[in-house]
Amino acid sequence: MVDFEDILEGMHTPEDFEAFYAGTPPWDIGRPQPAFLRLAESGALRGRVLDVGCGTGEHALMAARLGLESVGIDAAPSAIAIAQRKAKAQGLATRFLVWNALSLTSLGEEFDTVLDCGLFHVFNDEDRRSFVQNLAAVMRPDSRYFMLCFSEHQPGETGPRRITQAEIRVSFDDAWHVDSIEPATIEITIGPPVLAWLASVTRT
Repeated sequence: MVDFEDILEGMHTPEDFEAFYAGTPPWDIGRPQPAFLRLAESGALRGRVLDVGCGTGEHALMAARLGLESVGIDAAPSAIAIAQRKAKAQGLATRFLVWNALSLTSLGEEFDTVLDCGLFHVFNDEDRRSFVQNLAAVMRPDSRYFMLCFSEHQPGETGPRRITQAEIRVSFDDAWHVDSIEPATIEITIGPPVLAWLASVTRT
């Protein structure tokens, strides 16, 4: 069986991820991640929604089906093109943009909900700090950030960084409130689900 972690080893640039969209990346399961779907069904998503690192757009489209205004951004042009085709086919007005998540402030927009499936854990320490600062700039007070990332309980050492609860809390220790960090999974196409954390963080 192909190892998901080995596939992601050494992937750091937009070009690395873009190459995967010549086929179907293992993280592109063609539907929302169950953890985010449960959030949607519980009514946790509200206002203007940003799907950051959206891939082919399943979570932004999920928000749009709830009647919410949604925007999806990704650095991989092929992923955005697929997402745009999905939105057109489904008759949804979701906007999809090729954009760097470390330049969110340049969007010139504000959001009430941000969804992040598998982006946070690809950043190094410096980029992670920049990402959190950019998030803070585009999120209104009392808005919420929901994040799925690899947890340190996922076996192996290659692939995305394993993130501990302590790292999440330290990353969001200023101008944020960490509401909860719960065990979750990230489903993939080539093997069993990956052990993950689902974090809910409020912008103060």
